[in-house]
Amino acid sequence: MPVREYRSRIERWTAEISRTDRLHLLLSNLRLAAFFAGVAVFWLAFIHGTINPWWIAAPSAAFGALAIGHARVLQHGARARRARRIYRRGLERIAGRWARQGRGGARYLARPHLYARDLDLFGEGSLFELLNQARTEIGEDTLADWLLAPAAAGEIAARQSAVEELRPNLDLREAIAVLADDAVVGRTGALAAWTAAPPEALPPALGYLYGTAAAGAAALAAAAYLGAIGGAWLAAWIALEAAIDAVWRRRTSRILHAVETPEHDLGLLAELLARVEQEPFTSPKLERLHGLLVAGGAPASRRIARLRQVVAWADSTHNLFFAPFAYVLMLKPQLALAVNAWHRAHAAEAAGWLLAIGELEALASLAVHAYEHPGDPFPQVAGGDPKFEAVALGHPLIADAEVVRNDVAFGGGGPRVLVVSGSNMSGKSTLLRAVGVNAALALAGGTVRASRLAMTPLAIGATLRIEDSLQEGQSKFYAEILRIRAIAGLAAGPLPVLFLLDEILHGTNSRDRRLGAEAIVRALVDRGAIGLVTTHDLALTSLAETLENPASAAEPRGPLAANVHFEDWIENGQLRFDYTMRPGVVERSNALELMRAIGLDV
Repeated sequence: MPVREYRSRIERWTAEISRTDRLHLLLSNLRLAAFFAGVAVFWLAFIHGTINPWWIAAPSAAFGALAIGHARVLQHGARARRARRIYRRGLERIAGRWARQGRGGARYLARPHLYARDLDLFGEGSLFELLNQARTEIGEDTLADWLLAPAAAGEIAARQSAVEELRPNLDLREAIAVLADDAVVGRTGALAAWTAAPPEALPPALGYLYGTAAAGAAALAAAAYLGAIGGAWLAAWIALEAAIDAVWRRRTSRILHAVETPEHDLGLLAELLARVEQEPFTSPKLERLHGLLVAGGAPASRRIARLRQVVAWADSTHNLFFAPFAYVLMLKPQLALAVNAWHRAHAAEAAGWLLAIGELEALASLAVHAYEHPGDPFPQVAGGDPKFEAVALGHPLIADAEVVRNDVAFGGGGPRVLVVSGSNMSGKSTLLRAVGVNAALALAGGTVRASRLAMTPLAIGATLRIEDSLQEGQSKFYAEILRIRAIAGLAAGPLPVLFLLDEILHGTNSRDRRLGAEAIVRALVDRGAIGLVTTHDLALTSLAETLENPASAAEPRGPLAANVHFEDWIENGQLRFDYTMRPGVVERSNALELMRAIGLDV
């Protein structure tokens, strides 16, 4: 269904683009004709003197009207092109050709985190790039925060209900998406920081002082122009204005500097708010967010539009032609007072507006992903004994035509740990990533790549992408055990831990690896954690036996760990993989075959 709908909308917008292109050509020619008509009237009226000069108003008015209409046609054409591009990109995502075409949120990798880099949440070809449809910084930040931190079960259910409502609403998502080009992101971060800061404390009478000074300057300028007074009176008054401005300039300049949000960003935010405000919602979460935008009298979009007008006027004072007039009329300090008054009146509410927009954009991003993958269900996330039980689990970043799905279950009434063995490139790390990425999606409130997934709220920790550091003087092994220590510390927190340990302790000898891995996994399990451990070292597969019914158990229980594996085989001299998980321990290795395949004499 999404492919058919997207193609239908592409055809519709392509026809609209053709129509606007024809209008653009027609209006361009009409504007040119109006210009030459104006030139002819000017020559006849002012050079030749054969017609009344007032005739110049007709071509001038026609040219102005055509210019306004032309601008609207160009704007509509640009939005039509953006809409078509949105659906073309949607088809690319569905086909699995979306990587490196969107904003991957690489800036979020700068934060220290226990699984963001390991699970490819951010960067090129990341989960964030696949999901992100936000048009503002606050929307991107909210989506990133949801992927980085698990929500409570109640909040997850509320998000799922909101995503389910937004999933079929293509018209709303399209209207939001066409507000700006894909490369443009409304910079709401500066606005959020400004609203969070206290307003400047200025005397209430200062506005009257500036207004009186500006009115006096205008009156004296008119009198001087009419010859009623000498220019010295106006010069003296301007000097008085300069003295007044000098007293308060630092504080008024600070006000304008603090709200240096570009006019375009405020305009984008106002349009986004206006579109959301007119949408009726039924899910509790969306109703609550909508209520934040329309509470307290005038809607949020109108109030942001007022701030935008003030900021636009402040920007215009930098114009070289307008600046002298703005200075004489003391426009800049008066605009600073207007900004400060807006800040005092609406700063507290603005924080709620930005929160609402951020969450709405994050929910819309999850809804787009859910719409484009109608077979992906919402997971069942509820409290209870830690568990992760998935049927036909696949990796969301692998195209549907290529992904191999596996049933994966641990925790609950079964083994708490799966020890995954297998040869190189057989699929062990991909399995860990599939579990981790789907868990992150589930805990964010989105749909998952599986036929069914039931899990409890979990804190995720992973060691799939551990690197050494010359700057910090850390070997890869040392970096790995530091990460494992952090995961163990996480297990002491309020949520059970889902650990994903890839090639655990592979930087040390076989004996230390076996003893260390057993101690680490046992410590994590004793703290209520569940997870997966991959290894090339078949000695580590004994964990499934050594972790069974430990002496410290208060009562008999089933095995704490189970072995699973991936296989490969040689076919026509080539290594083959089916990436299917099987029970038990792998019985062969492909390391020698790989070395021979690239020409090493082994």
